[in-house]
Amino acid sequence: MDSFDLLVIGGGINGCAIARDAAGRGLSVLLVEKDDLASHTSSASSKLIHGGLRYLEQYDFKLVRESLHERETMLRTAPHIVHPLRFILPRPPGGRPWWMIRIGLMLYDLLAGRRSSLPRSRGVGKNDEAARAPLRDPAAKLAAYWDARVDDARLVVLNALDAQERGAEIATRTEFLSARRERDHWIAKLSGGRTVTARIIVNAAGPWVSEVLNGRLGEQGESRVRLVRGSHIAVPRLHDGDHAYILPQPDGRVVFVLPYGPNSLIGTTDAPTDRPDDAAIAPAETDYLCAAANAYLRRQVAPEDVIWSYAGIRALHDDGAAEASKITRDYRLELDDAPGAKLLSVFGGKLTTARALAIDTLDRLGIGGFKFTATSPLPGGQILPGFNAWMNELAKWMPAPMLDRLSRAYGTRLDRILDGVDSLADMGRHFGADLYEAEVRYLMTHEWARTAEDILWRRTKLGLGLAPKEQAALAAWLKQA
Repeated sequence: MDSFDLLVIGGGINGCAIARDAAGRGLSVLLVEKDDLASHTSSASSKLIHGGLRYLEQYDFKLVRESLHERETMLRTAPHIVHPLRFILPRPPGGRPWWMIRIGLMLYDLLAGRRSSLPRSRGVGKNDEAARAPLRDPAAKLAAYWDARVDDARLVVLNALDAQERGAEIATRTEFLSARRERDHWIAKLSGGRTVTARIIVNAAGPWVSEVLNGRLGEQGESRVRLVRGSHIAVPRLHDGDHAYILPQPDGRVVFVLPYGPNSLIGTTDAPTDRPDDAAIAPAETDYLCAAANAYLRRQVAPEDVIWSYAGIRALHDDGAAEASKITRDYRLELDDAPGAKLLSVFGGKLTTARALAIDTLDRLGIGGFKFTATSPLPGGQILPGFNAWMNELAKWMPAPMLDRLSRAYGTRLDRILDGVDSLADMGRHFGADLYEAEVRYLMTHEWARTAEDILWRRTKLGLGLAPKEQAALAAWLKQA
């Protein structure tokens, strides 16, 4: 029977960040995930690392300040997957006075601090055609501010990869079944007939946090979870340029229109649900998102224009807010006070603050050691000034768009995929778009990828680039590989 200091339940961003931090401080760690890493909420986000401008309206200054600090940390430690993104904010018709919007943005800049590497907010000039031309009212007052975009699923995988390289065991497709306390340790049963012991259990099961706590662990806690579905749609590009729009809505929410390759990503919604597996967009949400974009943008969109949609279930800490959109996005850590082996459950959290959540988790558990994650790059993130020249020399035979995608996904670890490769022919079988066998084999060997869905929709984000027949061919090849 294997013994560990820490058993982490859940392979989303919170669980993987906790496993990484704990392993880096010398703990023996086992992380179990019943499906693939980032297969639920963590890959169904708006794909942003941001301070949360709208949280200022809820006076959640602590969350905004922490998120902006974490944004800066992520830009520094994961520069290959986290990139600055300019947002254009139009004044809503009949909405808040312009002076109030500008004060809010000034406060956002202030909370970001003087050390922020991103530009300060500013008004948008009348001659800024890129920002104004896509709008129905190009003469409207506009403001611009900066946040960052991220490859959400790769952020999760890179945390898991770093955890593994620091000694953790990452067990995907492994379900936590039950556990019982035996004085100073837990005896946990996992799928596949495996039983392990652990001094500490961290329940980071996301939408299933209460099910694990109350059902599989048989414990009761004070915190409650509110399940809220957030949905997105992808449509053909609604604007040119590499900037995004943040569009205030009459219901007090905001909707993003984000560049996503040749498409636009529109989201998100706040739809209460009672089921953690209710991750499918409803027709009313599609209508809402189309209307939200159409109110501001010249290029109109209808439900029949949607080429892809996805939804994720946010497991928010229930703070008693009446409306789903008003529930705090901050997290709550609940440490069970029963004697003996420790149990901590994670309620809430977001991509941006997962690193800070991991530090707080270990602090609550009384675990010391050097807090390394603020300065240690994630795998592939050791980007130095000569990176572009090195990359171009490494793969001078590769088409530029393909090299750009691979460098943004793997950073300085691109050479591990291209070891012994000097041409596209050396990359092996071509599955479609710019996906080749060499990359697929790397993902299978080093990043826990097993299925076509793992590879196309989480590891590479090429799902929209391969035709159904190509996706089926990849799935068939994987079964025989």
